[in-house]
Amino acid sequence: MRKPSAVVKGNLGNLNSSATTRTVTVTDQAGMEAAHLRVAELVQGLHNRPDTDSETVVAELAEHAAAEIPGAQYAGITLTRNAKEIETPAATHHWPLLLDKIQQRHLEGPCLTAAWEEKTIHVVDLKTDDRFPKYREDALAETPIRSIMAFQMFIAGKTLGALNVYSEQPGVFDAESRNFGLIFAAHSSVAWNSARRDEQFRRALSSRDVIGQAKGMVMERYGVSAVQAFDLLRKLSQDSNVPLIQIATDLVASTQSPESTGTDQSLSLKASQSNSA
Repeated sequence: MRKPSAVVKGNLGNLNSSATTRTVTVTDQAGMEAAHLRVAELVQGLHNRPDTDSETVVAELAEHAAAEIPGAQYAGITLTRNAKEIETPAATHHWPLLLDKIQQRHLEGPCLTAAWEEKTIHVVDLKTDDRFPKYREDALAETPIRSIMAFQMFIAGKTLGALNVYSEQPGVFDAESRNFGLIFAAHSSVAWNSARRDEQFRRALSSRDVIGQAKGMVMERYGVSAVQAFDLLRKLSQDSNVPLIQIATDLVASTQSPESTGTDQSLSLKASQSNSA
């Protein structure tokens, strides 16, 4: 049953327990501002939780999209890095996953078009929409979905994305769905990119610490300077075609083992060659 399009729920659950339920329309200025504020509160709640990673963020964003965007029963996020690879990092039901598989199968569909062409795609009724004929045929045969609205997401780097909402009923999405969905997609892009950057920063700090430990071990073991120690690790990484962080991790882990590892032996050889040069 379609959610009333004139109502946007105001209580975001655990993310903002002090919020009170309120009715707003997102077609007037005051309603748009209220919608922006509410979605911003949701994003802030996710971002301020210290244990939140990017997978958790995208999963919760999909859940809230399905619950908050008027007319939506299900939601999912579609990612594509090129014209042939499609991922679904979050979905609230099996149907969004299956629909992305159909898009992968035919390399066409509303979610891909929203991601690639940077626009909102509205399928009022899949039975009568002829823009994606192969997708339409399989989607109708394999799922009960009848209406779709897909919003482009701004993902960092070369990745393109779309936030998608679905319903088993035709004609359930309207102007309010579109307005609120655009707001939600914009804020979701910010939240997800922020979470991904935080993860990358934490990984970089961790890598720096491990490489620093490995460099210190090389300096002590072979009596070389910090620059020389890093150069030995770098050369070993290049010659063995193994990432520098993996070389450093193996070397640090070797301190826990009584036996010499391949990394130890290769490093000893590199140090000998460097000293004899």
